Amino acid sequence: MLSIGNVHLGSQLVLAPLAGITDLPLRMLCREFGCELAFSTMISARSLAWSNIKTEKMLFTEQGDRPLGIQFLGVDPEMLARAADKLAGLPYDMLDLNAACPVAKVVRKGEGACLMKEPKKIYELVKVLVERTSVPVTVKLRAGWDNASRNACEAALRAQDAGASAVFIHGRTRAQEYRGRVQYETIREVKKALSIPVIGSGDAFSPRLIKRMLDETGCDGVAIARGALGNPWLFQEANAFLAGKPEQDRPGPADILAVMRNHLDRCCSFHGEALGTKLFRKFFSWYSKGFLNIKPLRIRAFAACSCNDMMAVIDAMESLGMEPGAPVYASREADVIET
Repeated sequence: MLSIGNVHLGSQLVLAPLAGITDLPLRMLCREFGCELAFSTMISARSLAWSNIKTEKMLFTEQGDRPLGIQFLGVDPEMLARAADKLAGLPYDMLDLNAACPVAKVVRKGEGACLMKEPKKIYELVKVLVERTSVPVTVKLRAGWDNASRNACEAALRAQDAGASAVFIHGRTRAQEYRGRVQYETIREVKKALSIPVIGSGDAFSPRLIKRMLDETGCDGVAIARGALGNPWLFQEANAFLAGKPEQDRPGPADILAVMRNHLDRCCSFHGEALGTKLFRKFFSWYSKGFLNIKPLRIRAFAACSCNDMMAVIDAMESLGMEPGAPVYASREADVIET
């Protein structure tokens, strides 16, 4: 259903790279729910080029974590080339250049979404990566820097000319960050202009919104980012919905708690108990959306320092009810569909 270079997928859905989020535990969990292609957390090309230990750990993988994409953040061609060389022999299937991250500390360095100001630079950097690796190279873009400079088509065409195998595009400008309306029309324009696959991104919070992205833009696939936070079953539900099956019931409390325990175990096994528990705190907040009277347990969760402490908080959730409807989707989906 979606082919990027020599990577052929049976699903149109991709787990997008999220800095500090899409580590091995989350990727493997999402794969259990139907995710095929998943990306590592965003990697600084400069840090990898200089063999930073923390950066190298971000590349850890295991059997079953394939196909795997790695996303580089960088603006220096030499650093990107050296970082690509560091990947030699590692089990990965795709390499992505980030030209979309809107975070201030990133764009101040000329990286991420700042590259939308320099489409010629995107061409240069993509070409370096294409020449340095044998796997498909992609690029993640935004609609533009701001509404006065919506240049996604130009940037995408330059990436294609440099040899990119696909383009990911978040349908907001850097100025919007993650606020306001996703510009489906911009993604549609990019799709019409390119001969390589285009994967849309932005507000992929539910099966209906994922289908809307595909229908309104004609894009080849959808990258799921924030929609997967505390909601790994979105892949399973969206794949079924896109196949024409009725919308599935949302997971009940028992299902959610089972996934939380699974995820916590994976985090502690991979990162070590102390760090794994600390990293899981933010996931606790996402998973617990929709639970009634959850605030006291969230306070306990953010004070938990061991796997047992966190597991006890999860166990305590068994006595809580849930709000009616679809707590993970409902409010945000309604906001998006009304626009």
